[in-house]
Amino acid sequence: MAQTNPNGKICYIEIPALDLVRSSEFYAKVFGWELRKRGDGAIAFDDTTGAVSGTWVCGRSPSNAPGVLIYIWCDSVEATIEEVIRQGGEIVQPIGADAPEITARFRDPGGNVLGLYESH
Repeated sequence: MAQTNPNGKICYIEIPALDLVRSSEFYAKVFGWELRKRGDGAIAFDDTTGAVSGTWVCGRSPSNAPGVLIYIWCDSVEATIEEVIRQGGEIVQPIGADAPEITARFRDPGGNVLGLYESH
């Protein structure tokens, strides 16, 4: 059966980076995103569901203060926080700020702030 893409689905994300390799390795190690080379040679990713893909881009200002804020689903926000720190990221909002929701926010190696979300 052919896969259909529903109208309105978020499908592609461009993430600002200072170092393309450093940022791509961070997301691969922390979240398990699959890395690949695009036809133009750029590093691209597919998330663990295969439903969202994207790339990292240099020369673009990071999203360092929440405007549009992307949250990444985690089995455990607490365990993911540990891996974010281990891989050189920084926690900018710890668990508890959005209680009763289990969330946190981190800054990646490119300076972008993203959220972590755990379903309970």
